[in-house]
Amino acid sequence: MKVAVIGAGSTYTPELIEGIGRLGLDIEELALMDPATDRLQVIAGLGRRILTRLGSTCRVTTTSEVATAASGAAAVLLQLRVGGQAARARDESWPLQCGCIGQETTGAGGLAKAMRTVPVVREIAETVRRVSPGAWIVNFTNPVGIVSRALLDDGHRAIGLCNVAIGLQRLIAGLLEVDPGSVELQHVGLNHLSWETGVTVAGREVLPRLLSEFGEQLVADVELPVELLRREGVIPSYYLRYFYEHDALVRAAAHSPSRAIAVAAIERELLELYADPALDEKPELLAQRGGAYYSEAAVALLRSLIAGEPARHVVNTRNDGTLPFLPDDAVIEVSAMVDEDGAVPVEVGEVPPLALGLIAHTAAYEVLALDAARNGGRDRVSRALLAHPLVGQLETADALTELLLTENAAWLGPAR
Repeated sequence: MKVAVIGAGSTYTPELIEGIGRLGLDIEELALMDPATDRLQVIAGLGRRILTRLGSTCRVTTTSEVATAASGAAAVLLQLRVGGQAARARDESWPLQCGCIGQETTGAGGLAKAMRTVPVVREIAETVRRVSPGAWIVNFTNPVGIVSRALLDDGHRAIGLCNVAIGLQRLIAGLLEVDPGSVELQHVGLNHLSWETGVTVAGREVLPRLLSEFGEQLVADVELPVELLRREGVIPSYYLRYFYEHDALVRAAAHSPSRAIAVAAIERELLELYADPALDEKPELLAQRGGAYYSEAAVALLRSLIAGEPARHVVNTRNDGTLPFLPDDAVIEVSAMVDEDGAVPVEVGEVPPLALGLIAHTAAYEVLALDAARNGGRDRVSRALLAHPLVGQLETADALTELLLTENAAWLGPAR
């Protein structure tokens, strides 16, 4: 069995490789693809040393061609960043000129990333369909919800994956001192716009206890006031702070270096460490890069999709009636039972109005964002931004549109 990774030059990749070896995913070949061949060779070298130390027989191959990597693969993982950290740094800065948060998946920055990314991912997916028509495409590329919908709308066997839910699951397991496998989340929303409306341990509801006894530890992760969590009786994701504390974060961003600058520095140091021929394990610095538990989430999902081990996962998939206030073709992020045929969302129960309104609003924006990413054009960009909950003002949307098109001219071509 073969698995391909597109965008394997990412410094995340050793995390994934270590998980494959440590968790015993039974694959014969891991095909790593990236156009940055020098960087790819450094990462592949470390990956081979990690697998050797773990006693894995998985073979690591490298290529700069999507078709070569994907040919014969049972699954293809997408983890690419069009424009690199430099484009991310710009996405985090130019929206601030209009008093809006600059963030790679939220608001105008998220739309810019979608517009750079969706055309590239669609082309990659068509190549996958041509050389390996039965392969599952597992999308880890942000903005996960919009990119996954683009793939599903094109008829691909695709599923989106994010590490937010598994990170929260592991945090809760640690707080309660229980096995992570016994913790199930009632996870509902969209990618990077989600809430835990219930948490069970071995089938017993523990969310009220978590909020009352461990509120301070939870807010250290989600970075929102503990009073909000206790009042609403839910655990919001870390990304909800961009909505609930937007103006304060904009003010803070004016006096703080962007996350992209910090990540770029971490990546440079990581690549130096990776090049050491004596290194055969993940360096501790990788934990600062982000993507915690990515390997566990990815390996577990692959077990269900290609190794015949059905299980419950939090994924991005079609709504299909799960949230009755959204169209069936919307892509939502919920707990689902996953097997070789794909994902079937579990019943989520009643969604609190506070969450329901923001989910519906943002889902409508994502329809327009995907239209802009697919077809381009100034009017489509402005329409999507006007629909975004964090913009919603005509003058602001038009100003952001001009900035977005100017900053991304190298990837989007002439504005229409």
